[in-house]
Amino acid sequence: MSTPHNRAEAGDFAKTVLMPGDPLRAKFIAETFLQDARLVTDVRGMLGYTGTYEGRPVSVMGSGMGMPSIGIYSYELYKFYGVENIIRIGSAGSYTSKAKLFDVVLATGAVSESSFAKVQCGMDGDITYPSNALNDALRASAKRQGIPLIEGNIHSSDVFYRETGSETPTYWERLRDERGCLAVEMESFALFANAKTLGKNAACLVTISDSFVSPEITTPEQRQTSFTNMMKVALGAAY
Repeated sequence: MSTPHNRAEAGDFAKTVLMPGDPLRAKFIAETFLQDARLVTDVRGMLGYTGTYEGRPVSVMGSGMGMPSIGIYSYELYKFYGVENIIRIGSAGSYTSKAKLFDVVLATGAVSESSFAKVQCGMDGDITYPSNALNDALRASAKRQGIPLIEGNIHSSDVFYRETGSETPTYWERLRDERGCLAVEMESFALFANAKTLGKNAACLVTISDSFVSPEITTPEQRQTSFTNMMKVALGAAY
């Protein structure tokens, strides 16, 4: 039962899928953490694997960058492959000194200027929300492993390179101060909208890879292989 963007067959995906943006991060997770991992899809180079973690079936698949991309892949997983839970595991740029390089943030809401939810399902508003049950599972997993989480809203942006001029305060300062956004990424608003539309569960963990308030930044290699605390929390919440 393939789809236009996935060659997997029915039953190839577990009920829970971890979804990093980078397909090479999916490959790293499968090879590092999963037992008996097998490649189930590689259409357009978007690698997806299924194996077991501590005896439980779990899958991991890349989403690509941006809301249109994760919107397609998550919709197909939910709608056609029987997936119940998708945990986005990504990188994010911090809007605050409270969230430093390599800190793990659990999203409690995704604020966006995107029209994705309005166009996809007629959903009004500029914020979408994760599943309470899945967020609780992530909190419990983090507690068991002694991994601290920072919780709050995140900003899901359609634009990476944004020309803002000399506005004061800046757009990101307003999002931080008025909407409680701790960091920015580009996917979760759409993932949460798809989950709500289809009656499924979604959550998002991000690791801080760079910052708007300090000069530190991670390398591409670190973003691909070093965000292991986030990965362990997500794997521990798979059910």
